[in-house]
Amino acid sequence: MSAKIEPLTALRIALSLVGLLAAVPAALPADDGACERITAAGRHYTICTFDVRKARLRLFLAGTDGRPYGGFAAIAEALKPQGDALAFAMNAGMFRPDFRPVGLYVEAGRQLSPANTRGGPGNFHMKPNGVFYFDSKTAGILETGRFLKAGLKPDYATQSGPMLIIGGVLHPKIEASGTSEKIRNGVGVRDGHVVVFAISEEPVTFYEFAILFRDRLRCPDALFLDGSVSSLYAPGVSRDDGLLPLGPIVGVVEKVP
Repeated sequence: MSAKIEPLTALRIALSLVGLLAAVPAALPADDGACERITAAGRHYTICTFDVRKARLRLFLAGTDGRPYGGFAAIAEALKPQGDALAFAMNAGMFRPDFRPVGLYVEAGRQLSPANTRGGPGNFHMKPNGVFYFDSKTAGILETGRFLKAGLKPDYATQSGPMLIIGGVLHPKIEASGTSEKIRNGVGVRDGHVVVFAISEEPVTFYEFAILFRDRLRCPDALFLDGSVSSLYAPGVSRDDGLLPLGPIVGVVEKVP
């Protein structure tokens, strides 16, 4: 004979199960180089996650002739003679009208642009700003002053701003009441080697974007790369943005089979 569950008891059990499910955090994106579309707090994003110990992550600025690439197609073309292909790419920091970096830029161990610690208008100067850096073993994001004091010599580095998340805490000037909405892209790092790139599929506020990195992607440190010009090359999700010319670009290179 089966036990009878009173309606009120059944309701309490159902509510308890709902509470337990709500407490389980959303699964983290895989770190196998795949890009995927996600929804967080009602907003839509594309997330691309890479482990620098496995992926050939690089920064790109200009070709051998010194002229800035300006976009993904030019990089892909430059890689062909080496038997390489571009597997992923995203704009990687703010730039001047001539497409040169506004701040620190290091490519293949060579500093091509110095750190910028000056004050000024715009998102880049919304202190603290920061530096995203990496090599084939480690990756990180540090507030610019801390990066310079640490004396690090990474293979690649790009400076942008503002920081979104600093040691698990939102940038002090990013508030929930902010109303400015734009297409935005940024980068976060976790575990010292997993790099998470995100681009919004619709205009979002700085607060929404920062919360994405902290709560959904669980990155203790994250850096804003840019807005409005935000672009993504990701064949796996049918993205090949090329509407606006770009300055620094981050990409993953793969050997052609």
